[in-house]
Amino acid sequence: MTVHFVGAGPGAADLLTLRAAQLLSDADVVLYAGTYLDGEVLAHCRPDAALVDTQRLDLDEIIAHLVDAHRRGVEVVRLCSGDPSLYSALTEQTRRLDVAGVPWDVTPGVPAYAAAAATLGTELTVPEVAQTVVLTRTQAQSTVMPDTESLTQVAGLRASLVLHLAITRIRALAEELSGQYGADCPAAVVAFASRPNELVLRGTLDDIADKAQEAGLKHTAVIVVGRALGVRTQPEVACSHLYDPARQRS
Repeated sequence: MTVHFVGAGPGAADLLTLRAAQLLSDADVVLYAGTYLDGEVLAHCRPDAALVDTQRLDLDEIIAHLVDAHRRGVEVVRLCSGDPSLYSALTEQTRRLDVAGVPWDVTPGVPAYAAAAATLGTELTVPEVAQTVVLTRTQAQSTVMPDTESLTQVAGLRASLVLHLAITRIRALAEELSGQYGADCPAAVVAFASRPNELVLRGTLDDIADKAQEAGLKHTAVIVVGRALGVRTQPEVACSHLYDPARQRS
């Protein structure tokens, strides 16, 4: 049987794709990360499905469950928070499945940065302000960042920046980013985007760390930085060429 890696989205049960919901309803075994998942997502599963919380399992134990399900000929879903293309450990899991001769496929999900932008009511790409979005993280208790992707180098683009897995270092990061973006640059933190306990903090690089500390945030939050966050109230900002009346007449 095929192992289905399924993006669970930002956590809300109604933000699963139709394909994801169908795969969950068909699955005999579902592996999920309980730390990041709203329990209502699992309501899509059959009552008799075997549910395995992976938050305390290492990679070998997770793979053992997937391989065992395949060999027993049952349908298995590996739920990934957000979208499997970002910080999901998809590569290391599928590499081991390839060695074991286990087929697999991927169903995308709503990524955390998109859910955060929706909550903020923000377009991350605004004409003549920001046309590039950088999705990155920083090193804390995690694998080393590539030398070419230091935060200073990334910040040099002054693009809309989304930091994943970085909330515990927000003070140091805000200070570092201020050198490129300016301390007055708009910044926001969105925790548990789309879920009942969603929390939104808005500010600038000068004060966003204080607000995050006061809120006691430690995980499941993304940090968004960039001038695009503050343009909705600025009528002088350029509009998209796509909808320019002159272009429509040409």
